[in-house]
Amino acid sequence: MSKESDNKAIVGRWFTHFWGETCNLDIVDELAAPDMLLHYSLHEPRRGRDDIKAFMADFRAAFPDLHFWGAAELIAEGDYVVGQWDGGGTHTGAAFSDFLVGSLPAASGRKMRFTGTTVLKIEDGRIVSEIGLDDGVKALTQLGLIKQA
Repeated sequence: MSKESDNKAIVGRWFTHFWGETCNLDIVDELAAPDMLLHYSLHEPRRGRDDIKAFMADFRAAFPDLHFWGAAELIAEGDYVVGQWDGGGTHTGAAFSDFLVGSLPAASGRKMRFTGTTVLKIEDGRIVSEIGLDDGVKALTQLGLIKQA
């Protein structure tokens, strides 16, 4: 297999087991570099395995049905893998205050579904960064945290 194929396989496993319909936080220890950076526009950047696991545990406690899936084939070049995705969830769980522009009380019942593109960097078989550009305006509007003009 080529380096690009190997990296796409790593990212495929990450997307399935971290962002997929069910989350197994053990995947963080297996695939993430110890100081991995996770950065999306909706949230403060997260760094390190423990911070990333805490983020996802809180996100899924608030949105128990949270999941994302690929919307196109992964593209790889050298150390980088790019993926397009779609997904979201319904806020039926705990209060959630991790959004940069506001928070939700427990079980608001609000739904979000949005898309994005993510660039992951792989070094020595570990994900060192995941930086995504998501349609945060759409998600935050659906959740009632920002208003349409």
